[in-house]
Amino acid sequence: MRRLLFLVPALFAAVVAAAVEPRPNVLLVVVDDLRFDDFGAAGHPFARTPHLDRVAREGAQFKQFFAVTPLCSPSRANILTGLETRHHGILDNTDRSPLSHRLPTFARTLHAAGYNTGFIGKWHMGNDPTPRPGFDYWVSMKGQGEVADPELFENGRLARAPGYVTDIFTQRAVAFIRQPRTAPFLLMLSHKALHPNRVQRADGTTEAIGEGGFIPAERHKTLYADDRPPRRGNYARPPKGKPALERPIPGLPPLGAETVTPDETIRDRLRMLAAVDEGLGQMLAELEKQGALDRTVVMVVGDNGYFYGEHGLSQERRLAYEESIRLPLLVRYPPRVRAGVEPTGMALTTDLAPTILELAGAPALPAIDGRSLVPLFTRPPADWRKSFLIEYTTDIVFPRTLKMGYDAVRTERYKLIRYRDLVGMDELYDLQQDPFELANLHAVPAAADVRREMEAELARRLGSPR
Repeated sequence: MRRLLFLVPALFAAVVAAAVEPRPNVLLVVVDDLRFDDFGAAGHPFARTPHLDRVAREGAQFKQFFAVTPLCSPSRANILTGLETRHHGILDNTDRSPLSHRLPTFARTLHAAGYNTGFIGKWHMGNDPTPRPGFDYWVSMKGQGEVADPELFENGRLARAPGYVTDIFTQRAVAFIRQPRTAPFLLMLSHKALHPNRVQRADGTTEAIGEGGFIPAERHKTLYADDRPPRRGNYARPPKGKPALERPIPGLPPLGAETVTPDETIRDRLRMLAAVDEGLGQMLAELEKQGALDRTVVMVVGDNGYFYGEHGLSQERRLAYEESIRLPLLVRYPPRVRAGVEPTGMALTTDLAPTILELAGAPALPAIDGRSLVPLFTRPPADWRKSFLIEYTTDIVFPRTLKMGYDAVRTERYKLIRYRDLVGMDELYDLQQDPFELANLHAVPAAADVRREMEAELARRLGSPR
């Protein structure tokens, strides 16, 4: 009894401390087109990413994190709203500026909850660079923006900012973190890197500026000069049994060994990532200097994957293959996330908004498709998802993917891809036996039962209410 009486004050103090624990800051870093395997902690053999690796080492590195639409604009809306693409309406990369002003984002909720909120970088849901609701501080650019001396909308006006765009965004981010404040902050830093530098022609197509369009900072231009990028098992393999990819496209060669991404282009992307990583290090250092690092939720995520020559595909995403939909997600927040944990449950871009709001103690967004990932920091609950929907709507930019809109469903073992406009070209893969998606089982008699089960699951996913 004496021992119990001794413990009661300590337990009461712990409860009170938990109740008054300050709300965390939130730093969300979105890296454009970052692959799941582009950095050291993911097993890359030569990429130098010490600060990304630190976040992975001191927090969670998700091994099964996916884009529900592997394309920049829809994916950013998925991240901000927690909604699937068919529910938020940002269907593609065309100019949807008015709609993007009306999105119900987690930033608006945090702002209403008293957070000091900032957005820096590439909004890319329309060409309008003006502020979106929910942000106190806003630095952005028209559409894709530029790598060198970008034109930024900042402090109510458009003006050129001299320098390399990644470094400029980092400078603004560190300055935002450094500001004195009495409330917690949300900062969403949305990099242009690793996206190529492109200009848009009058017909809607785009043209890369520079070698492959990927322009690293001057200090990184010779980085990795002697390193050969790693190859996956489907690298340079012609897409046999994939009728959608075997279609002849006027002006384009058949996919195969001659259409892979050049090694120097891959190295340039990783050189661009070096500047992103350095910037992350500067932000972590500023948070440490303030004594605020361990009370800040630090998240790093890609918006979609990228092909490095898998199936002969070069400098592309959009498709439902693993290289396009699998993404990195790193989360550091010591009060809730154990160092070195590698969550295994299937996590989605639509899960980020509810996760951030739960960690911030803010109200949940109503009627969303995503789920908070907080339970996965310990172990997946028994009712965690066993499948998810992937969707893509055609656009006018890349000839290879014209008329290739699709709905797909992925489970822990199988993936079914149903093309909306291409008859008789659907695909089915056993990811356990065929992780590189080389053997299309859709027309294989022995896989008929699996195909029917996956078709039923796809229909269920398409018809499921929010």
